[in-house]
Amino acid sequence: MLENPRSPRVRAVAKLTKRAARQETGLFLLEGPQSAREALAYRPDTLVELYATPTALERHSDVRAGADEAGIEIVFAAEAVIDAMADTVTPQGIVAVARQSPTSVRDVFAASPRLVAICEEVRDPGNLGTIIRAADAAGADAVVLTGRTVDPYNPKVVRATTGSLFHLPVAVGVELSTAIERAHGAGMRVIAADVGGGDFLAARDRLAEPTAWLFGNEARGLDEDALALADDALRLPIFGKAESLNLATAASVCLYETAFAQRAAGI
Repeated sequence: MLENPRSPRVRAVAKLTKRAARQETGLFLLEGPQSAREALAYRPDTLVELYATPTALERHSDVRAGADEAGIEIVFAAEAVIDAMADTVTPQGIVAVARQSPTSVRDVFAASPRLVAICEEVRDPGNLGTIIRAADAAGADAVVLTGRTVDPYNPKVVRATTGSLFHLPVAVGVELSTAIERAHGAGMRVIAADVGGGDFLAARDRLAEPTAWLFGNEARGLDEDALALADDALRLPIFGKAESLNLATAASVCLYETAFAQRAAGI
């Protein structure tokens, strides 16, 4: 039983809340039973350490069963230790450490994808995590993150994905021009989501094609250079009085509309 929240082992885990430690070690932090459950189910090979209070394991017996099946030892820890490791105020008694496992952008587009989300300078962790989750739910083949986008292994991003980080390929640190060049090489149309773009409703028939959506910064959107790389730019209509849509909400609509169109076309 780990009981000292100031021990070197606990401090090493806690440091993973900082980007510098994640970059140095190639590891990242998982918090709560849902993240642990998804990692055990889909990428147990990435798990390095799993810590839990006895009470949490009683409450989440499926996590214990998943760890047993994957051959991963669970280290019992006091609540104060779990609290010291975690980024959240209420980590629900379970914390894990996993290896980062990004996919190369080459492999993403070599797999002949039908639907991909490309994120350029998305800075809010909650937005990025929600976009990854929405891409997963819409059946997208991958998410590609440029070097100016927030670290997907940031604890806030990981929590917002609710496990989707383990479900689909995510490429990181990619140059935008490279991502778009590879998308074109894979026969994809690159569509920028932009408030100055064309009418989304008038272009819905084109969404059945292999599509890579390009999403930009929450406040500034996409700059002119980024827009020039895309094949098209579309804006979502606002039917009510809202000034705009949140980035993650808009991305979810774009991805789902494309998934609907592709499935209606039998793709």
